Amino acid sequence: MRKFAKYLANSAAEQASDTPRLSRRGFLIGAAGAGLTMAFASSGIPVASAAKSISEGAFEPTIWFQVRPDGRVIVNIVEAEMGQHVGTALARIVADELEADWNDVELHYVDSDPKWGLMVTGGSWSVWENFDKLSRAGAAGRTALIEEGAKLMGVSAGQCQARGSQVIAGDRAISYADIVRDGNIDRSFSEEELKAMPIKPPQERRLIGEESKALDIPDKTDGSALYGLDATVDGMAYGRALVPPTRYGSSVKSVDDSEAKSIPGYQQTLVLDDASGTVPGWAVVIADSVHAANAAAKVIKVDWAAGKTADVTEQKILDEGRRLIADDSTGALVVNEDGVDNAFSSADSVLEQEYVTHSVLHFQLEPVNALAFQKDGRWEIHTGNQWQSLILPTLAKALGEKEDNIIMRTYLLGGGFGRRLNGDYCVPAALAAKQLGKPVKLMLTREDDSRFDSIRSPSVQKLRMAFDSDGQVLGMEHHATAGWPTKAMAPFFMPKGENGEKFDPFSIHGAAHWYSLGAHRLRAISNELASDTFRPGWLRSVGSGWVNWALESFIDEAAQKTGEDAIEFRLSRLKAEGKNAGSAPNSVGGANRQATVLKRVREISDWGKDMPADTGLGVATTYGQERNMPTWTACVAQVHVNRDNGKVTLQKLTLVTDAGTIVHPDGALAQVEGAALWGASMALHEGTQIEQGEVRDTNLNTYTPIRMRDVPEIQAEFIKSTETAVGLGEPATTVVGPAIGNAIFAAVGVRMRTIPIRPEDIQAALKA
Repeated sequence: MRKFAKYLANSAAEQASDTPRLSRRGFLIGAAGAGLTMAFASSGIPVASAAKSISEGAFEPTIWFQVRPDGRVIVNIVEAEMGQHVGTALARIVADELEADWNDVELHYVDSDPKWGLMVTGGSWSVWENFDKLSRAGAAGRTALIEEGAKLMGVSAGQCQARGSQVIAGDRAISYADIVRDGNIDRSFSEEELKAMPIKPPQERRLIGEESKALDIPDKTDGSALYGLDATVDGMAYGRALVPPTRYGSSVKSVDDSEAKSIPGYQQTLVLDDASGTVPGWAVVIADSVHAANAAAKVIKVDWAAGKTADVTEQKILDEGRRLIADDSTGALVVNEDGVDNAFSSADSVLEQEYVTHSVLHFQLEPVNALAFQKDGRWEIHTGNQWQSLILPTLAKALGEKEDNIIMRTYLLGGGFGRRLNGDYCVPAALAAKQLGKPVKLMLTREDDSRFDSIRSPSVQKLRMAFDSDGQVLGMEHHATAGWPTKAMAPFFMPKGENGEKFDPFSIHGAAHWYSLGAHRLRAISNELASDTFRPGWLRSVGSGWVNWALESFIDEAAQKTGEDAIEFRLSRLKAEGKNAGSAPNSVGGANRQATVLKRVREISDWGKDMPADTGLGVATTYGQERNMPTWTACVAQVHVNRDNGKVTLQKLTLVTDAGTIVHPDGALAQVEGAALWGASMALHEGTQIEQGEVRDTNLNTYTPIRMRDVPEIQAEFIKSTETAVGLGEPATTVVGPAIGNAIFAAVGVRMRTIPIRPEDIQAALKA
């Protein structure tokens, strides 16, 4: 695990692009016409004058923020904004160390450029990855401003302090705006100086952890915010995708558009030739308007030759998963401690269960879309995207262009949830624009978006636990199989397991638990039938979204077997020792911190109290995804089960989270609440299945996410901490499902091992 964490921290940018690592760059501060600019400079270039170097363009800077002559502090945001207020959180970090007045701060979401390094917004990484970097950038800026402000006031820097966008010396003060406008800032820092740059201790922070307005809300509420669907350019045509019957292997045999030719505004239908293999068998209707494109699409007849997965069903995928688990030669051993086999051979008893999760769609509010065109010989892709660095090489291959000849213009995302980590929807827009020779705006309908979705794969998991005659746990095995998104889209992120086989970390790491349960074996297996049928995708949940359903349901079953209270069973096995001791900087305290959130959720929930008939409480906990970046979360769910119709009413969710330092409290609360509701939705309401190689449900008439009437009372609390700030976007998603399943058992005594949990499943279990 430590090797993989180091891999993520140090190697991702190098493997995703040719951009030099930030650790090989010097740090610059200089005045460059527009104001104070923070920049990194490529190593190996002498730094004689920061101002001169930046103004002359001698460096390829990665700019973090600017202080303008009018006093505005413009923070450049590399992460994608999809409702999580990431810009506010990151700007808060800069502004705190810079000692900027929050009212002076503005956000600028940047376009793709190699100077930004790895551009990805996912995995709950944004604050964790940027906190130290942005803190030191802010501190360096404050240092330079104090030095220049002191010169302008005729005092020593030691007599000055910075507050509220001013440098203050006794009863005198000078604003940042005046310093930038009237001063002569020329200051550079070496890499060593930057690393040694002192940042404020937590007790001196004035913005981090304090309530604040999210800077993106006004534009979103007054309609001035621009999303991908808003992107336009003069002379563009509109495209409507004709999606083939299988994700891979389809080809167009013929197109009959005779009926469409009478539709006003219809132009033609293009059959795409995709060298990247992203959209095989696609055709695109071209028209003057969205209405004309949609009308034409209804009457155009395409004869496809389908790929080999046209007869694949959800059941076949699950059965293949079971076959793979039964074959001990398959998969990667993520954890393989000594003594597992002996634990089971010597066990007095063995608990063994299978858990299943079904296919899930993203169903983000804004269907995927992209506008593509050439301008001055360079390709521009206008869209909202979560991982620009991932799709740019694919676009280059599809277009037959060099990667540096393509730029992705940034827009807000009307929901991402992991779907827009995969930028495959940009490819057909670009191909259509190239073939047509003019700008094309491609917008998928809800149905097209669902059929083309990078869905969360169905999964099968088998867990075993060995007990001695006293009920003590001797060892545990966990085998999980599903389609792997990282293998399909970002194989460079796949480390090797103990047996030398590569694995998808984002499909298993949530299962590398912090419990002390004897010898442990964890096996991850790629279900290639799933991956051949659709392109597996990441979906809002650190960890895969399925592993914690199995793990925490199984832990509850183990507690039931030993006759222990479910929380006590967990607490007695969360010991901060050995591999579970934790380490600096991210997992200080180890298993003790997971125990703390469990204790606290027990205190503030109704755990241990008598419940009304057919009402029960269930608990679950998680560390999130990466052991090197744990977000400790615990949940108690309260449900009522109607025995007559099997309906489960989720009455309350109580959540406690330890995410280290909380930067933007209101945003953090919104993240936990939203993630918890998504987890509840996947547990009780939404989900689809594969039929004839495609998803069965394509719109809200049959796909049923949680509705407002189903939203429970939510009580969420954060552990106060000054430890490293870690991720918050997703952990609560994975903890709610098993808490609900465990609560159903407490309410009516039936154990559900498949999600989504349908009323008919409850009824069948009650009758069994």
